[in-house]
Amino acid sequence: MQIKIVNQSKHPLPNYATPLSAGMDLRANLDAPVTLQPMQRKLIPTGLRIELPEGYEAQIRPRSGLAIKKGITVLNSPGTIDADYRGEIGVILINLSTEPFVIEDGERICQMVIARHEQASWTEVTELTDTERGEGGFGHTGKQ
Repeated sequence: MQIKIVNQSKHPLPNYATPLSAGMDLRANLDAPVTLQPMQRKLIPTGLRIELPEGYEAQIRPRSGLAIKKGITVLNSPGTIDADYRGEIGVILINLSTEPFVIEDGERICQMVIARHEQASWTEVTELTDTERGEGGFGHTGKQ
């Protein structure tokens, strides 16, 4: 799939790290380092703008290494970039650790997955089809 991209950053285009990777890393595009204090959140620019085909979205997800090693994650995970959005991709990062974290220019801050999606239309009814599970949720199935 070919996707149009405008790269206004000073970094290379996102790419897949391995042949079977689902996501590609996005990098911070900063004029100066940004410090995230514990429990602080900030919008981090990437310098990238994309034009997705109709029926696709870009999902912004945390990087597992930053999450486990530094406590840094994407706050609205997964973030969604819609096919009709043409602005710069910004990533809302939050520091869930007890230590300040410095984001450097060019640092890999998240991953982006391109995914097909459908739009639903509603059929309003007065009742739903019964299932074995019914209304059971949040731990209903128990441990096996």
